[in-house]
This record gives sequence, C-alpha cells and structure tokens, in this order.
Amino acid sequence: MSKNSRLVYSTETGRIKPKADTAPKNSGDGIVRITRETKGRKGKGVSLVAGVDLDEKGLKDLAKELKQKCGVGGCVKNGIIEVQTDNRNKLKELLDKKGFTVKIAGG
Repeated sequence: MSKNSRLVYSTETGRIKPKADTAPKNSGDGIVRITRETKGRKGKGVSLVAGVDLDEKGLKDLAKELKQKCGVGGCVKNGIIEVQTDNRNKLKELLDKKGFTVKIAGG
C-alpha cells in the first residue's frame, strides 16, 4: 500500500467508514433549522431541531423545555432535538424568544 491510500473495505468487518462521518452534521452557520420528518415513524410526524450550538447537557435542557411547552415527547439524538409535534411555528416562536436565529426548512 502507498502512503496516500486508506482502507475502505475489510473482509472481516465490511465497509469501513472514516471517523469524520460519525460526528453530528451541524451546518455551523448559526442558524437553527426546524424540519418535519415522517420516514421510518409509521406516518407519525416529528419536528427535528438542528444546528443548535450547545453542549450535550444544554441540548437536553432545551429539549426538555420545548417538550414541556408543547406538551409532547421527544429526545436528543446525535446533536439533533426530536420533538413529537407537527407544530413547527410554535417551536420557532419558543426558540426565537430564547435568542436563536430560526428557519423553518422543508415543506
């Protein structure tokens, strides 16, 4: 092997992903984006809040507050807050009051 090559597949473990792909993908532009997703949830819609620049504890505290104000459940996965509601406008208002720059993304 040459110095510039990297291992992409092993017969023992299969495809090998680079470590950079495992980090959560935040856009880093300072804008919080709220999207709606139903894929893999049996048609139930959830709102995903991505791009919040907080540590893990801060994300959990923010998620708890959003869930309480909306009266729904949710969780934090890979740096993205999932809230079990379709009411993205209410989430936008709550985040605006906290001082975030918020955009509603998607249809």
